[in-house]
Amino acid sequence: MRIGMALNYAGGYAETVTELADYEKAGLDIVFVPEAYSFDAVSQMGFIAAKTERLQIASGILPLYSRTPALIAMTAAGMDYVSGGRFTLGLGASGPQVIEGWHGVPYDVPVGRTREIIEICRKVWRRERLEYSGKHYTLPLPAGQGLGLGKPLKLINYPVRERIPIFVAAIGPKNVELAAELAEGWEPIFYFPEKAGEAWGGSLAAGRARRDASLPALDVVAQAPLAIGADVRDNLEVMRPFFALYIGGMGPHRDAGRNFYFELAVRFGFADAAARIQDAYLSGRKDEAAALVPEALLAHTALIGPDGYVAERLAALKESGVTTLNVTPMAATHQDRVRLIERVRDLTESI
Repeated sequence: MRIGMALNYAGGYAETVTELADYEKAGLDIVFVPEAYSFDAVSQMGFIAAKTERLQIASGILPLYSRTPALIAMTAAGMDYVSGGRFTLGLGASGPQVIEGWHGVPYDVPVGRTREIIEICRKVWRRERLEYSGKHYTLPLPAGQGLGLGKPLKLINYPVRERIPIFVAAIGPKNVELAAELAEGWEPIFYFPEKAGEAWGGSLAAGRARRDASLPALDVVAQAPLAIGADVRDNLEVMRPFFALYIGGMGPHRDAGRNFYFELAVRFGFADAAARIQDAYLSGRKDEAAALVPEALLAHTALIGPDGYVAERLAALKESGVTTLNVTPMAATHQDRVRLIERVRDLTESI
């Protein structure tokens, strides 16, 4: 399995990037840079490209709605150029709170838009003249829209690669199916290896059945907090507010059917707990919501415990089909976080 790490740019970003050389030496393969409503991810990834030589760089993720399809393609081609062919385009729908609240655009048809954006990106990277007629995007604009002066253009520069890898962040059945059909990689959240087949197996099988033979095997990217040792179990407790926020607060009430994380917890078999978490969170009882997060959900989506236990969890991840780990090293110092990357690298090579 490849070892990846999410890079949080909430604070100390420049200092963290200068430390990436240590992570590279420790065996880190790829770094993921998020984009929510802080600094944009692209400027941050360009900075990483300038400061590293081997490390793969991925957007984790660029929201579908914040850029036009052509700009997404241009950005990916530019990142691949400045990084010397080390870029992976991570795409995802984000959520309605961010898209409609921060970007001010409707959060609609994410699955259909994802398909069309992927198709448009690949046309751009092949330097084809950009003509596209879809349900959601038409290029150039058709007669009767705009000034009527649009021309079918092609990318001026020659990309480093005409097939830049695309990862799709997805947890809903239809979006997971699309990722398995069209993308080089799939990024779920709250990856519970023993429940993955039950939650996503049908969607993955349906997508793979339509997968083009020219695509590589699907890269399955699992996220997990990482702490290895005899006295690290308290790190699980740190994750409780995170799970409570996503299951309880990322969306309106469950009756509206728009909290994807709540729905995933239900598919994992935690329907009762998810309902209690959401009711408490939306009532303002956030500490209570965090306390209600099931221990099994915390433990089985993490790599936290002694060496032997973490090795068992890594084996379960591998058995379920995971090919890339996106870990969050949980340690107080840079040196200890680097050692965690070294240790998880050694453990993955031993299973």
